[in-house]
Amino acid sequence: MIFEMPRPSASHNKFVDCFIYFKGYMPEHSIERVVPDGHVYLIFELDDLPRSTYDNETLEPNQYFAKCWVSGLQKNYISISALPYSEMFVIKFKPGGAIPYLHKALDEISDSVLSAEQLFGEDVLGLREELYSAKTSKEKLELAEQFLSDRFDSDFLPNDSVYKAIDSIQCDPEFMETSMMKLIEESGFSKKHFIDLFKKSVGVTPKYFQRILRFNCILPKVQKQADISWPQISAECGFYDQAHFIREFRQFSGYNPESFLTEQKGHGEVNFFPVA
Repeated sequence: MIFEMPRPSASHNKFVDCFIYFKGYMPEHSIERVVPDGHVYLIFELDDLPRSTYDNETLEPNQYFAKCWVSGLQKNYISISALPYSEMFVIKFKPGGAIPYLHKALDEISDSVLSAEQLFGEDVLGLREELYSAKTSKEKLELAEQFLSDRFDSDFLPNDSVYKAIDSIQCDPEFMETSMMKLIEESGFSKKHFIDLFKKSVGVTPKYFQRILRFNCILPKVQKQADISWPQISAECGFYDQAHFIREFRQFSGYNPESFLTEQKGHGEVNFFPVA
C-alpha cells in the first residue's frame, strides 16, 4: 500500500494542513466511523469506486458520492464507506483555511458532505481527471497546488482576530470563556459579530470548535497508554468532571469510554474506527 502525507508549499501553508494520497488500501471492514476533527476536506476518488455515507444508527446508505466531494466541518461523527483497492487524493484544510478557496461561508456546509462540483464548479471535475491520469504522486501534488492557486481569493480571507482565536484554542484545550472575551475585546468587534465571523470562517462557534479540539486531545492518549485512567485523561484534556467527559466522549465518538476500550482499543488510527 502507498500512503503519503506531503505538506503544502509556502504559498498554501497557512491554509492547507496537508495532502493525503493512498493507493491499495485494503480494509477488513466496509464501514468506518469518522469523528469530528475541526477540518474541512476536499476528497477525490481515483479508483472509480462510488462511496456512501450511512445512517449512524441503522448503517443504511443515505448518500452516494463519485469522483470528488467536500466534507464540511463535522459537528458529530459520521459513517462512511471503506472499500478494498481504494485510491484517493485528499486536501485537508486547516481550520479557517478553506474559505479563500471555496468562496463560501463555512457554516453553510457544516455537518454536510456535498458534491465538489456544487461548490467549485466544473473545474474541480477537470482536476479530478488530471489527478486520475497523473502517473506519480508528485504530479498529483503539483496539479492540486495549481488548482488551489487558481482558486485562491484574498477577498474571502478571515479577519486576523479569527486566526488569533483559532491559534489560541488550538494551543490550549482548556481555553476558557474569560480568555475568549479578552480576544473579542482586542478584536474591536461585539461578541455577536465576532462569533458570526468565526462561524463563517471556521464552520462552528469558537466554543464548539474548542469542544471538538478538546475531544481530539483524548484519543491519542488512549492509544498510547497501556493502563487507562479516565479521570487522569479527563483532567489532562480540560474536562470539568467525569460526567462532562463521558457526555462529550459519547457525543463525538458514539461510544461511552468503556465500550470504546472494548471495541476499538488498539486500532491504529485516532480519527476513524471500523464499525461494520
